Amino acid sequence: MAGMFMRFPQGKAKALTLSYDDGVEQDIRLIDIMNHHGLKGTFNLNSGEYASEGTLYPKGHIHRRMTKDQATALYTDCGNEVAVHGLTHPFLEQLPENMVMWEVMKDRNNLETQFHTIIRGMAYPFGTYNDMVVGCLEKAGIVYARTVISNHNFKLPQNWLRLETTCHHNDPELMPLSKKFVEQAPQREAWLFYLWGHSYEFDKHDNWQVIEEFAAYVGDREDIWYATNIQIYDYIQAFGRLEFSADGMQAFNPTFTDLYFKKDEKLYCVSPGEKLDII
Repeated sequence: MAGMFMRFPQGKAKALTLSYDDGVEQDIRLIDIMNHHGLKGTFNLNSGEYASEGTLYPKGHIHRRMTKDQATALYTDCGNEVAVHGLTHPFLEQLPENMVMWEVMKDRNNLETQFHTIIRGMAYPFGTYNDMVVGCLEKAGIVYARTVISNHNFKLPQNWLRLETTCHHNDPELMPLSKKFVEQAPQREAWLFYLWGHSYEFDKHDNWQVIEEFAAYVGDREDIWYATNIQIYDYIQAFGRLEFSADGMQAFNPTFTDLYFKKDEKLYCVSPGEKLDII
């Protein structure tokens, strides 16, 4: 294998992440499934759309938003990421620029206060956006924003503010893609499996077995890094900061993260602050 190719933490060649929207009660069951199989992901919340405290939904009601207290209890320290989804879940590209900024920044500020963390990620409400919206996200300190585009591959993101996914959980290609991801090994570039959806859809379609079977199949594997969206973004950004000598025989890591790459079939790890000779 000629060339040098990034590897994820511990030298793994594969990473997997989930992204689920709206902050609905069904996320409770989804997180239980994820935890059981060691999966990680990101939950995109509309802080202006929480249900009123004490809300009781009628039997059969599908889209059941959580209250703020419920959301705080569920997502705090659960091992997953919380991200922006727009204050009121609007079609952002239909708003003037100042209202886009309000929807993004107010949601970000609310969530940062609620969960006492710094939030830099987002999923587009309805999956819609334009260049103006992307420009607003850059100004708002958002570093990635997930679309609803399924590319049916495992390529690493090239445009983080127009972030594509591998597929939706209802995609008929879900398990064929999962089988390829699990059974095959990347020879060059590392792979990322990115799954998205809304957990209320499992009630709507009465198909919780889809995510249960997926999690059981792809989870708890030694060769896969299970991470949140922001963890994957941060690692890839850190890797991009590696410094190499002109002949490529020395590498210096100026970051605070162990960074891995494979060159000519050999795996290397460069520790924070280390200058490594590449043999």
